This record gives sequence, structure tokens and C-alpha cells, in this order.
Amino acid sequence: MSIRFRKANASSGMGVADQCKNTFLELQRKKVHRYVIFKIDEKKNEVVVEKTGDPAESYDDFTSALPENDCRYAVYDFDYVTPENCQKSKIFFFAWSPATSRIRSKMLYATSKERFRREMDGVHYEIQATDSTEMDLEVLKERAN
Repeated sequence: MSIRFRKANASSGMGVADQCKNTFLELQRKKVHRYVIFKIDEKKNEVVVEKTGDPAESYDDFTSALPENDCRYAVYDFDYVTPENCQKSKIFFFAWSPATSRIRSKMLYATSKERFRREMDGVHYEIQATDSTEMDLEVLKERAN
């Protein structure tokens, strides 16, 4: 019985590549990236960096970089101006799980999310999205203010 439990646990216990944390720190501290998209590499059994966005890239560039039919994790550095006219920045974590993605993929991303999310120390907000309307730019603006 315990062997089966360990196997089930192992499948949801994705490792996190060092590159993920380092790339996140580059976004957070050095502002080298506007966003980072992460994917689960099933062969390596770990989360890896799939793509980074240049600081000049827009929110539209970020959302179009997400696959239409597969799950991903992502972080986005959102710059905005407060009502008091102060320039601010908040980091959003996205769990992207489109309705059209495979069931296995949805399950894998759902069961690995908490462990991966803990590695991203310094995220301000989290958004679960199954379609683009759930991560509209207005949603970020509302959350940030």
C-alpha cells in the first residue's frame, strides 16, 4: 500500500529546475524580463523555463506567448501608476489551464502547482485562468490597485 502511495506522490511531486528560480529572480530583482513562462518537462519530471519576455514586451505579447491548448505556469511583472501618481510594480503568478488542454496535462499542472508556486517567493497575486477573459489586463489593474 505504501509503495502505491509513494508512486502517486512522486507523479505530482515535480522537481523545479534551478534555472526557474534564477530566471524568476532576474525578473524580480534585476527587471531583466517582463515575463517568464514555465512548462513541465515530463521526461525530466521537472518544471523548466520555456520562454522569457524582454522588458519592452507588452501584456499582449505575454498572453499570445501562452499556448492555446496546453497548460503553463507564468509570472508577469506588471507596471502601473497608482491614483497618487506613483510608479509601482506587482508580480503576478498565472496557472494557465485552458479548457481545451488534455486532462492529463491539467491534472499534472494542478497537482504540481503549490510546490512550484512556493519557489516563486515574492509573487504578489495569483490568477487561475482557463481562458483569456480570466486574465484580461483589467483583471490585473483591479488586483494591483
